[in-house]
Amino acid sequence: MHIDRRSADNTGIVLIDYVTGFANVFTSQSVSENINGAVALAKAALGYEVPLVVTLGPQQDPRGPLYPELSAVLGEHPLVHRGGSFDAFDHPGFEAAVAAMDRKHLVLAGLMTEGCIVHTALGALRRDYEVSLVIDATAGETPAIHDAAVTRLVQLGVTPTSWLSLASEFQRTYDDEKSVGVYYDLLTLKPGMSKNLHALQSAVALGQSS
Repeated sequence: MHIDRRSADNTGIVLIDYVTGFANVFTSQSVSENINGAVALAKAALGYEVPLVVTLGPQQDPRGPLYPELSAVLGEHPLVHRGGSFDAFDHPGFEAAVAAMDRKHLVLAGLMTEGCIVHTALGALRRDYEVSLVIDATAGETPAIHDAAVTRLVQLGVTPTSWLSLASEFQRTYDDEKSVGVYYDLLTLKPGMSKNLHALQSAVALGQSS
């Protein structure tokens, strides 16, 4: 069985509805974890030059803007505003933006799992995209509701992953000095990894010199 390694050449990242107004709705993960996952994926996309589509509701959405932490990473990156459909592909601007990435594998993450995430993932599958879902950057109303939506998608062929696992797939090896700085930056978003980052870098240096 042939399994593609996810890379900038075959993968596009899609961030869905990371708006502040959802922060008091989901409970399947903490708000800080959700923000952290969104920031990590944005940094991974920009750092590894992976095409990125960011979508949210209409302009002046009463549910609020994007997370400020995410906006700070994105800078002037364009946003795709859309209407009320749960499947973002129902919005022509979103479908065109995804098609313009020209990537067969889509990595999805965002809010809410049981709503726009599950239906946009289904829309992607119906268009013959391969789909991964970043579990630790995606949240639903309750853990049970989140898990039910994820289970449905996995049964239909969606691949669950984590944002650090995805970044590891992009990086592939510490020996790639061109992009390892991106990976080290992402590790600082993991408290446990961050504490041991200096030791990790020293170990990598020892391995390269042996």
